[in-house]
Amino acid sequence: MQDWDNLRIFLELTRSQGLVDAARKLGIDHSTVSRRMKRFEQQVGSQLFDRNNHGYKLTAEGYRLVEYAEKIESTVYAAAEQLGGQNSKLSGQVRLGATEGFGTFVLAPHIAHFCARNPHITVDMLPMPRFVNLSKHEADISVSIERPLSGNYVVTKLSDYVLKLYATREYLEQHPPINEVSDLSRHNFIGYIDDLVFSEELRYKDTVAPDAFRAFRSTSVVAQYTAACSGHALAILPCFLAQQSDKLVPVLPSQISITRTFWLVAASEQRHVARVSALWSYLRECIELNRDFLMGQAPAMQSLR
Repeated sequence: MQDWDNLRIFLELTRSQGLVDAARKLGIDHSTVSRRMKRFEQQVGSQLFDRNNHGYKLTAEGYRLVEYAEKIESTVYAAAEQLGGQNSKLSGQVRLGATEGFGTFVLAPHIAHFCARNPHITVDMLPMPRFVNLSKHEADISVSIERPLSGNYVVTKLSDYVLKLYATREYLEQHPPINEVSDLSRHNFIGYIDDLVFSEELRYKDTVAPDAFRAFRSTSVVAQYTAACSGHALAILPCFLAQQSDKLVPVLPSQISITRTFWLVAASEQRHVARVSALWSYLRECIELNRDFLMGQAPAMQSLR
């Protein structure tokens, strides 16, 4: 294992869709990647990949090596930051991952303001309908709806937020009345695709109206919100998202109110890099200012001055 560059190639191959994709990202020929991995397996004395028509799949030994390789990679990144003098400078790039609705409708306006205040920092934001993988360096900071249970991370609670049941006024006027929760079984819902839900925290429809039919399903909460605004079905949505529309009104608001939590997460070696720390602190300040908005108790967001 004396050729440490093989670890870099090994990690990229585990993260890419296949040999060609890994080679493209590494900037070398795919035959070189294949040859280097065969030699690497000989050096470590274990088969790291199962090779088949679908690509490269890690073996049990390969998974064990990933943990050690990522620690080495993280140490190298941290050393490069320190030795390059970038750790103390408010400049450079920060990548922020977030859930789709929160990233698009809440974080994006604040991030634009942060960039205006810090003209030498570039923020790449990834609003996604899935978790962002910090261990694979997809981002420096992430906002997650689940607290990580393992890994070398710094984690803090960002805020609770509330979801309610929403419909348009036209929908409520044209469909059977909803006076209690049991009435919901007669109505169509908009929701997530069961086998593609990326977190158990999103399975709230089954608690609110398990017998109701989901006429439209999507992995995207933004798509659900847009569909709800069309006025053909009910949807359980975060208040911070539904309140963006003057068409949507809460349904049974005193009976249906679901609380979830956003967590702010960063890899331990990245947390105290100056630009990462600046964005981390800014996000906490912005969200604290808008806690009532996230809880559905304020009609609009506030911005830091």
